[in-house]
Amino acid sequence: MPEWMSQYRREWLSGDLIGGLIVTIMLIPQSMAYAMLAGAPPQYGLYASILPVIVYAFIGSSRYLAVGPVAIVSLMVSSTAVMHAEAGSAEYGQVAILLAWEVGVLLVLAGLLRLGVLANFLSHSVISGFINASALIIAVSQIEPLLGMQLARTESFFPMLAELARQFESVHLPTAAIGIGAVAGLLMMRRPLEAVLRHMKLPENVISVATKTGALVVVIIGALVVWLGDLSANQGVSIVGEVPAGLPALAIPGWDAQLALDLLPGAALIAFVAYLESISVARSLASKRRERILPNRELTALGLSNLAAGLTGAFPVAGGVGRSGVNYAAGSNTQLAGIITAVSMAMCLLLLGPLFHYVPKAILAAIVLIAVMSLMDVKPLLESWRYNIADGASTLVTFLAVLLVNVEIGVLTGLMFSVVLFLWRTLHPHIAIVGRVGETEHYRNVLRHSVRTCPHAVALRIDESLYFANAHALEETLLRTLSDRLEVKHVVLICSAINFIDFSALEMLLTTAERMRDAGVTLHLAEVKGPVMDRLQKGRLLQRLGEGRVFLSTHEAMTFLHCA
Repeated sequence: MPEWMSQYRREWLSGDLIGGLIVTIMLIPQSMAYAMLAGAPPQYGLYASILPVIVYAFIGSSRYLAVGPVAIVSLMVSSTAVMHAEAGSAEYGQVAILLAWEVGVLLVLAGLLRLGVLANFLSHSVISGFINASALIIAVSQIEPLLGMQLARTESFFPMLAELARQFESVHLPTAAIGIGAVAGLLMMRRPLEAVLRHMKLPENVISVATKTGALVVVIIGALVVWLGDLSANQGVSIVGEVPAGLPALAIPGWDAQLALDLLPGAALIAFVAYLESISVARSLASKRRERILPNRELTALGLSNLAAGLTGAFPVAGGVGRSGVNYAAGSNTQLAGIITAVSMAMCLLLLGPLFHYVPKAILAAIVLIAVMSLMDVKPLLESWRYNIADGASTLVTFLAVLLVNVEIGVLTGLMFSVVLFLWRTLHPHIAIVGRVGETEHYRNVLRHSVRTCPHAVALRIDESLYFANAHALEETLLRTLSDRLEVKHVVLICSAINFIDFSALEMLLTTAERMRDAGVTLHLAEVKGPVMDRLQKGRLLQRLGEGRVFLSTHEAMTFLHCA
């Protein structure tokens, strides 16, 4: 039995019930819209909102994470699946389902191997570039169904823009009227409606429900307009069409070993992004109530949720940013809210499935368009560029790579660029000669502060751990300093920022200490951390320092050398 069930309190039920129902209201139109974004039939999105949600509720560690179809994962499913089957075909659906299975298996394996820390390898700069570019691609891709245009398939963002410009005269006016009207309605259902309801001094829970039902209200109105005017037959307005009534049958998809192997790289990246989005949202919400999220348990829960999605004929799922925030704000207390959402979605499929027939695809496009607008934020790009050009470059490189090539290559490019930047930084560690600040025991960079130095001793601080790639930089700095200061007889290497010294760096220190001793200079160490000292005691450096010593502090070393 999950922990939340054994500790459940009666007073939590009303919050869970309200939260679960509000998320359901949001999820009904969103799930169909994201299925369309993924290139799959609308029922796939509805199926992805039932069993995966229940599985996560029993296994996940977040009380508020709302699992289901999400925009970015749906886009990645589309970009991966379309390379192996034609969008809308039965084969395409099987590819999407197989992707869910592979994503699930990969996440479960990662959970068993306790690889939850993998999310730390994607920097905020890369995430920002990826999300902004993906949101822009999603927004532009929805213009075609929003305006009823007929466009040729394109592989990347800029050809998509060019195709839109070339075919703009193909705008279908009745569809465009519905789509633009839906966008206007959805925008009105947000802040303007909230302001009006607050002015009317309505209760907060009424305001919350009213503003969150916007998408469903627009869907219902649009479907009624199309049905009453028979706009599908008379005006050629594209609609969802038949949605099978009833719950999905449990089935294992046909297994094609070669196809599964071909899909593996895309599935791995989808799994990584799905976990990254989910754990970020879960941690953010948990921190507001001082709760803990267990990364490895999240991997397993999300993996099993995706296996459940594959079992019920759906595409990959993840924790949604918007829905999870609404789930939290609506007053949900436990994962029971998710179960209520899943049960409500199942009831909708059983009772209302055929009613989705007349929903215009233009309205689903409008829902996606409005949803991804909140993901676009250029502020992090500008801030990262002002703070550090290298971090800004990571954001920009990822952003452009996603737009120029595709989502998968863009993320990998950003990841590799970040790794290269990290290696570049460690290859060129900051090394400073320090001096005493006044009569204090503090020692600071001689280039930044007014300090006192000593003619026969120099204190050198390296602000990086030492390993094979940057050991040469320290050696060069030490030897250059001694060649510029012939009067120096002692060098104090301040190790306060060194967390690790590998064997190559240790050998460099040994060689340098011997060369310095031959030149009449003694090497000393100061402020060596305990774990580093433990390793040094296993090596030969401490024995080979000769007259050199290891000091607790820089001030102690300089005092011993009569420089303080």
